[in-house]
Amino acid sequence: MSMTSSTGFPISGFQVDAVDQVVLNLQDEVQRTWKPGNQIVVASTDYSMHQAEEFTLLPCPHCNTKQVRIQGKPLYNHVGEIVDGVDMRAEVALLSRNILIYGEMEPSCYGNNLCQFYSHDTYGGHVKIFGNFSSVHLSYVELKNMGQQVERSRYPLHFHMCGDVDQKGGYWEPTYVDGLSIHHSFSRCLTIHATNGLLVKNTVGYDTLGHCFFLEDGIEQRNTFYHNLGLLTRPGTLLPTDRNETLCLSIKDKVYKGYTPSPSTECKAVSTFWIANPNNNLISNAAAGSQDAGIWFVFHSSSTGDSHGSVQETKAELTPLGIFYNNRVHSNFKAGLFIDKGVKTTNASAADPREYLCLDNNARFRPHQNADPSRPRVAAVIDTLISFKNNDMGAWIRGGDIIIQNSGFADNGVGLSFASDGSYPKDEGSSQEATQSLFVGESRNRGTNGGQNKYWGLGGTDGKMRTLPRNRTFPIRGFQIYDGPVRLTQSTFRAFIPTPERYTSAVGFSLKNTWQLTPRNNMSHLHFHPSVDLRAFFGRPGQWFEENDLDGDKNSIFHDVDGSVTGYSDTYVGRKDNYLIQHPGCVNMSPWNAVICSGRYSQVYVQTQGASDLTLSINRDEYPTAPLVLRGINSQGTLSQQYQPILMMSKSYTLHWSGTAPREVVLSLINFDKDDWVLIGLCYPAGTAFQVMADINDRQSNTFDDITDYGPVFSLAELKSKPLERKYFFDQNVGLLWLYLRARHGRDGHSYCSFKGCERVKITATTSSQQTCNCTDKAYPKYAKIPSAAVPMPDENTQPCKDCGAKQRVFTSEPWTSYLQTRIKSLSVKEQQKGDKESFIAANEDMVAFTQPGYLVVSVDACSGKITTKVQFSRMDTKMKQHLENGIPTKSIVLMATHGQPEGLADVAPYLVSLGLAKAADLHNKESLALWAFQGRTPHPPWIWLLAGQGDEILGLQERYLPLGLEAYGCSASAAQNARKDLQLLKEATGLE
Repeated sequence: MSMTSSTGFPISGFQVDAVDQVVLNLQDEVQRTWKPGNQIVVASTDYSMHQAEEFTLLPCPHCNTKQVRIQGKPLYNHVGEIVDGVDMRAEVALLSRNILIYGEMEPSCYGNNLCQFYSHDTYGGHVKIFGNFSSVHLSYVELKNMGQQVERSRYPLHFHMCGDVDQKGGYWEPTYVDGLSIHHSFSRCLTIHATNGLLVKNTVGYDTLGHCFFLEDGIEQRNTFYHNLGLLTRPGTLLPTDRNETLCLSIKDKVYKGYTPSPSTECKAVSTFWIANPNNNLISNAAAGSQDAGIWFVFHSSSTGDSHGSVQETKAELTPLGIFYNNRVHSNFKAGLFIDKGVKTTNASAADPREYLCLDNNARFRPHQNADPSRPRVAAVIDTLISFKNNDMGAWIRGGDIIIQNSGFADNGVGLSFASDGSYPKDEGSSQEATQSLFVGESRNRGTNGGQNKYWGLGGTDGKMRTLPRNRTFPIRGFQIYDGPVRLTQSTFRAFIPTPERYTSAVGFSLKNTWQLTPRNNMSHLHFHPSVDLRAFFGRPGQWFEENDLDGDKNSIFHDVDGSVTGYSDTYVGRKDNYLIQHPGCVNMSPWNAVICSGRYSQVYVQTQGASDLTLSINRDEYPTAPLVLRGINSQGTLSQQYQPILMMSKSYTLHWSGTAPREVVLSLINFDKDDWVLIGLCYPAGTAFQVMADINDRQSNTFDDITDYGPVFSLAELKSKPLERKYFFDQNVGLLWLYLRARHGRDGHSYCSFKGCERVKITATTSSQQTCNCTDKAYPKYAKIPSAAVPMPDENTQPCKDCGAKQRVFTSEPWTSYLQTRIKSLSVKEQQKGDKESFIAANEDMVAFTQPGYLVVSVDACSGKITTKVQFSRMDTKMKQHLENGIPTKSIVLMATHGQPEGLADVAPYLVSLGLAKAADLHNKESLALWAFQGRTPHPPWIWLLAGQGDEILGLQERYLPLGLEAYGCSASAAQNARKDLQLLKEATGLE
């Protein structure tokens, strides 16, 4: 078998929807190797992985080399094309091989084989490879009914502690597995255990229990996964991370006595690719359906299992990422791609009763050169990720620095969410960036109601019924802001349209957020398709958002660098009810629950000691009746608390407490640039004695430098006259301690703090008073000011955004192929009566419009994508017949649209057969048509399509993406095909030609 035919994904679609007559159009030539009687599986292209379907191949004398006929017919829709710019074609895998290794099965579960969880036999065979072999090369073998749930280390295929198996280990030809089919297995697919440099390619893992492609101990490095497919990855029992909620709560033999595990934080992580060390390579793989995640990068704080104590520690969370290029993740319940968390590396004890190797929140991916935190960061690059129909997240990425580029997200609950690698005070200031990417909210892939999809409701640009992620009311978001700083640039949004049931927004925020956000989160060069009705949304009280009043909710903000989101350059978008960030010139955006404001913004990190159950109320002197009330991020009742408000620079504020003033307050300047300042007054009882000091905290060494005491002055006017000095003024009558917070040093890169360290002010208060310290009534109107803008609001942009949006129109799993975006709008008489006036055909940026009744025929060179002819006909006459017969250049994509109800529509049909239609269509009584056809060599391409409308069957705007430059059209091989990046990266990863 060839490489492509072993997995053979994606497909181009189904031809016929009748029993035993369905023909699949495949991407690759398979006729010589896929035979009648063979078994195949077609992946789900919906939210449920259970829509994957198995079929038996039937004889097909009329099929071409890229077609197969299947027995029966599909129960579900399987997308066979690019939809709204994102490649959603279903993967098709051949399961049958000439060599079959299988476990002999009993008719049902028996003995001690966990029959309380499984009704079927789960005690299969296994293949185990130990180290010190001469060579191992496994090719095109089928493994079925393999692996055992009751025994660890009993996997279908297991490389067990083999060490270096590539050239580094002395193997001239690296060890590899190629073209394997591992299906209906009972414990994983392929396990790589303390083995480095293994090449796994063209291998299928289907319908398995537990993590499928599995790196075991966290020390496995330099392994390369190339062009593999995993799907229908079910929960297993072996590890806590394999288990679903039921298994997690039921299996308690290894937790400390009496402890009940928490499924959401310790289990529920089963993944098709479980990557326990970032220094591995994933190129052109597909994770097409898992109970939890498609690809999960998890970070062991130390080696685990048999490797613990026997090898040098690898510092996984500090290790740079290997190659990540052109991977697909879809139909996963939790997330397509997940980069976060570690595993517990100690046994259960009274101090920590959780099970060994359960999921743990102890790791933050922060790659540095040589895994050394004192050396520069190394950005982890996620290049060309296709992520769609994942219920929760298309991708959840925590850590820094991380870049996602050239990627497409569609139909996910949340497309992409970044989180920083710790946030202040732990994080030195990493950043995440998404660039040159496409986000689609609800695409034209409406799915199928069934296959364990739970939710079915109205949505999308057509307002029709469709499958839905999470819940009918779940607020869908394309790009989610959390922590920060995150950057989104040169990207495009499509199809984000709210419904009466749910908010659907291009940009949104993490729900019910107690944690911080930074005003350094920024966006630029974005393009919003006309199908985006809600560009940004800051939440409203109600389902999912609850009261929308946690600290992070209230401080939600982002910087619109160039006005491509709001129309106002260099502005900030924040919560409508947050008056700490506003001025009179701000623009109200009620549908977003937001305001657009100009200014400079930073954060003050407030830490308290010596008082419990405190909420912090902050008034800006210009808006004294509209305080921001923060409850803190720690649980109530603790004697220490943390708050992090975002403040407009060059303004004054007063801080008040819901109880006794804290004994100690530390104010840290976060994201302040040099000379940024705010004036603050903190409420204390009259007669309080103070020690106020400044210092600079070096968080790497946890040392304190430049310790300086503040001295008192005797009026606010005197304090204001000495803004650069370390002074404070305590207004005894009001109870406000006034001082300046001013940055004296600059910052480097994305660090939260200055290059000297974190500039802080520490206030220690001594008082015997137990009174509630809220000085608002005394502070105002005494300290009230007239609102003003520190930075004037800019004029609204009047020029179109230059270089905005992603350069690519199409995000596909074969990025070396160029595509033509075609749009056809054929207006019926009924549509014209509603006021629509223009029909058109568009090929990429070239649009040909027409407003008179008749036909428009456009020819596009199938090699270059350039329009070669465009001809309009008022009716089907001799001229039109001659054009269809002789006027279209060879190797042409042919596009046809109609306007009104043109004459002779039924007479057109016979002339379309030579352009690729299987037979003359019945166009009698039809009122409009849209055609995609081909003039050139046979066999004709599978994308040929004719739509006809009649009465209420209105065609509307139709969009399709057609491949260009194919040798099948008669085009010469393109330079892109000859320089395929995936093959270049495979060579780089393995050293193989």
